Amino acid sequence: MPTIATAHPTTRGRSYQLARRSGRSLAYCATLLPVAVFTLVTVPLGGAGPAVARWRGLRTGLLDMPPTAVPGRRPGRIAVLGHALLSLLVGAVAVLPLGVEVLMVLRGMLYGLVDPGPYDNSWGGPTRAGAWVAHFLVGLPLAAAGLAALVGIALVHQRLTRSLDGERSPRWLLPTLLLMAAAGTALFVAWTHQI
Repeated sequence: MPTIATAHPTTRGRSYQLARRSGRSLAYCATLLPVAVFTLVTVPLGGAGPAVARWRGLRTGLLDMPPTAVPGRRPGRIAVLGHALLSLLVGAVAVLPLGVEVLMVLRGMLYGLVDPGPYDNSWGGPTRAGAWVAHFLVGLPLAAAGLAALVGIALVHQRLTRSLDGERSPRWLLPTLLLMAAAGTALFVAWTHQI
């Protein structure tokens, strides 16, 4: 009896892991700004311990990263505030790829619903179906690039969060964070000039 060819189990497993990591990174990056702002407000009021627990919980819960060994000393208020400021910076950078994902849904998947037409000058026009398909296909690589950026941002930030557990930050971390901020600022300024 002939067998039906199916995807190799390893391929299915990799696809599942990639989709899972992308979804977790998207959720993690979406929480960076609110948690950073909340931390900046609560730490001066004596909430450094709970703030560190929140950052650890995000890292281990949302990203499913293994916990690091908690050192005997706790990070001080200044260290937690510094972490929150850098997290605020990273969260602001994460807004850009998060916005790409939202635009992909609104202007790609739902294009025919959010743009009533006419479609004479639209990509794929003059029909609604053609314009819808064209916008969807153009949006796919942008959505993939946005998800890849979110995975990278989440990985860089989780490495920053490990410093709250007493691990030494690698030399590349701060320059990478500053480069991300500069690139995000340049992209945002270019986008606002285009509008």
